[in-house]
Amino acid sequence: CQKLSAAGVDMIEVNISCPNVKAGGLAYGTRPELAAEVTQMAKSHAGNVPVMVKLSPNVTDITEIARAVAGAGADALSLINTLRGMRIDVNTRRPILKMNTGGLSGPAVLPVAVRMVWEVSQAVRVPVLGMGGVSKGEDAAQLMLAGASAVAVGTALFADPYTPIKVRDGLEAIAARQGLSAVRELTGAVRPW
Repeated sequence: CQKLSAAGVDMIEVNISCPNVKAGGLAYGTRPELAAEVTQMAKSHAGNVPVMVKLSPNVTDITEIARAVAGAGADALSLINTLRGMRIDVNTRRPILKMNTGGLSGPAVLPVAVRMVWEVSQAVRVPVLGMGGVSKGEDAAQLMLAGASAVAVGTALFADPYTPIKVRDGLEAIAARQGLSAVRELTGAVRPW
């Protein structure tokens, strides 16, 4: 591998969590030692470009993986990727996906994403990009309150390409209603019972 040139690259995301590939793509994101190894390799070839590692929710303890990649030098973490799921066509009795299982995304994963962002934000001191089921400002606010410094929108874009703008506007409205001077004041402001 060659070192990357920093020209035009603000950050590299290393996806160690893809459940949709045949050759063990999920293994890197579910074993701390492999996650750390991939992170170290990415960092060694990134030059001065920050490296963000995308974590899998398909683990018993996401904080274990988060600590491993943060300890290996990750500059930021993004989470969560899709949950592994499966659907079967009842008429053909075959899985709907050729690989049998695949990634579940969209609104159903938001509560899992919020919990995992909260757990990871408590476990490591690197910025977290929260994602998973975001379709409105309230969704993004939940992830930020749980500890995310930034939020990404994915699946909702298929239904409405203006979703990121609506999420941004919704976040600004929430901040204004709560008397905050900036949306970033939501980050980590959850008040657990």
